[in-house]
Amino acid sequence: QVQLVASGGGLVQAGGSLRLSCAASGRTSSDYVMGWFRQAPGKERELVGAIRWSTGYSYYADSVKGRFTISRGNAENTVYLQMNSLKPEDTANYYCATKSTLYALGSLRGYNYWGRGTQVTVSS
Repeated sequence: QVQLVASGGGLVQAGGSLRLSCAASGRTSSDYVMGWFRQAPGKERELVGAIRWSTGYSYYADSVKGRFTISRGNAENTVYLQMNSLKPEDTANYYCATKSTLYALGSLRGYNYWGRGTQVTVSS
């Protein structure tokens, strides 16, 4: 089993920044993909971005490209989502998930461990 804990959410004004963290523990593989998802009330879940742990290769949704950055932390199995130039439409519950590297970075398929999420609210 893998446990994922996301943190760092909060309330921020439009144009501001937040950095989310996702810490993975338990039976983690030496290489995996970690994705960041978000879901707002009444909307479908969206894959915001993903990163492959061993290489650092990343994928971003068009809606966040150029504003959000996913990176690996110095701490083992910690991934960050740096969110800049936040917009009210970025308001959502953000959570992380992991999957095998057999699946493409940009694919929604394969995620089998999910964290509980952290709320991000962007005021206008």
